Amino acid sequence: MPSTPAIAILDIGKTNKKIFLFDESYQIIWEDSSVLPEAKDEDGYPCEDLTLLNSWIKETLKKCARVSNTEISAINFSAYGASLVHIGKNGVPVTPLYNYLKPYPEKLKRQFYDQYGGEMIFSMLTASPVLGSLNSGMQIYRIKKEDPDRFAEIKYSLHLPQYLSWFLSGKECSDITSIGCHTNLWNFSKNYYHEWVHRESVIDKFPPIMSSGTTHVIRPEMNSQIFYKEKAECLIGTGLHDSSAAMIPYIESFQEPFVLISSGTWSISMNPFNLNPLTADELQNDCLCYLNFKGKPVKASRLFSGFEHDYQKERLDEFFQKSKDFYLGIAYDPGIAIELKQNSDRLIMQFSERDLSCFRSYEEAYHKLVLDIIDQQVISTSFILTKEIKRIFVDGGFSRNLIYMHLLAEAFPLHEVFAATIAQASAIGAAMIVHDHWNEKEFPADIVELKYYRRKV
Repeated sequence: MPSTPAIAILDIGKTNKKIFLFDESYQIIWEDSSVLPEAKDEDGYPCEDLTLLNSWIKETLKKCARVSNTEISAINFSAYGASLVHIGKNGVPVTPLYNYLKPYPEKLKRQFYDQYGGEMIFSMLTASPVLGSLNSGMQIYRIKKEDPDRFAEIKYSLHLPQYLSWFLSGKECSDITSIGCHTNLWNFSKNYYHEWVHRESVIDKFPPIMSSGTTHVIRPEMNSQIFYKEKAECLIGTGLHDSSAAMIPYIESFQEPFVLISSGTWSISMNPFNLNPLTADELQNDCLCYLNFKGKPVKASRLFSGFEHDYQKERLDEFFQKSKDFYLGIAYDPGIAIELKQNSDRLIMQFSERDLSCFRSYEEAYHKLVLDIIDQQVISTSFILTKEIKRIFVDGGFSRNLIYMHLLAEAFPLHEVFAATIAQASAIGAAMIVHDHWNEKEFPADIVELKYYRRKV
C-alpha cells in the first residue's frame, strides 16, 4: 500500500509545544502536545530550556515518523515571536533564550530612544509600541551594551521560528513575519531595517531574509537521527511567527476585505487591508502593525478582553453562587440586551466598577459583562477598521460564545459578522505556506467554517 504524503508542523507556544501531522487535505492524521519545564537565565529569570526543546523536537518527530502509511514530505514551524536565539560560530547558542516578559533596564531604554529620535517618532517608524523585552531588537541591543564580549561571539541571531528551521536544516535565514512584528528592527516607511540596526552593527548578526515559502533539505545528521534514512528527502520550511501563520488560511480563503478578531487572553483585531501608516493616536491606543508572509503590513489593535471576561466571570460565580461553567448554559436574550442598553450608565465603562447587587440575576449580570466588553471591542476594532471592510470574522474563544457573537453583530450593524472555526489555524497556515513543495492537491475551499450572526434587536 503506497504511503500518504504528509507534512509535520511543530507549533511552539510559550506554554504548549504541539506537533501536527496533516494529510494533503489538511486533515489531522496525528497530533501530540507537551508542556516543558522552564530553565532560568543568568539572572534567575524563567526562560525557555533550549536543550530540552531540541530533545523534544527530535523525539516527537521520531514518533511522528512511525505513523503508519504516511510519508513525511516536509516539516515547517509556527512559533511565538519576540524571542531570539543567538548562535555562535560553533553552532551552539551563546545566550539563553531570554523571556520576552523579562523586565528591561529603564536607563538603557531611555538611552536607546533618546539616541534614535524619541519614543513616539521611533514607534511610528517601526510600528512598534514601547514594550521593553517584547521588542526583540531591544534584547540584542541590551547584550551589546551590557556584555560586548558575548555580543562579539554571536554569529547569527535567529528569531525562534527560524532557529527551529536551522536546527533541522543547518541553513540560517531571517523571515519577514518575525522581523516585522513589534521588534523595533524594521522601518515600515522605508521597508528595510531601521537605521539603528546598522549603526550598532546588529545588521551583521542577521542572516539574509528569505521568503516564507522557501524550503531547505534536512541535514544528514538530523535525517539519520529522526527518520533513519540514508538519503535526505524531507523538506524543511523557514518557519513563521504564529500570528502571521494563523492569518494565512483566511487570506487564502477569502478575496473580499475582512477584519479578523482573534480572541483568547487578548482579542486582537487584524486588518490585512489597512495599509495606512500607524498614527500617534493609534499607537497610544495599543495599535501596532506587523508584516504578513507577503511582506505587507497588517494593522492590528489589542484588547485584554479574554482575561477580563474570565476574571469578572469568577466574580459573578462567587456573588451568585454558581458553578464555574454556569455561564456556558446561558442563552442570548434580546429582551435583556434591550433593557440593559436603555438603562445603561455610560459613565461606567468597566464591568469591574459595577455593583453586582444591582442585577436581578446571574443571566442579567452576564449579559452586562459581555455588553461592556463589546463596547470596548468596538472602540478597539474601530481603530483599524477601513471603509472597504464589510465582513468581520471572530475566531478563538469568543467565537463560541453566543451572547458575545449576537451582541457584536448588534454593535456592527453595517457589517456581516461571522464566527469562524478552523482547527489549529497557525499550524495549518504554516503547512499552507509551503503547499507547492509537498502537496499536489488544490487548497480545500472549506478549510474555514463560518456561522453568520444576524442582528436581532
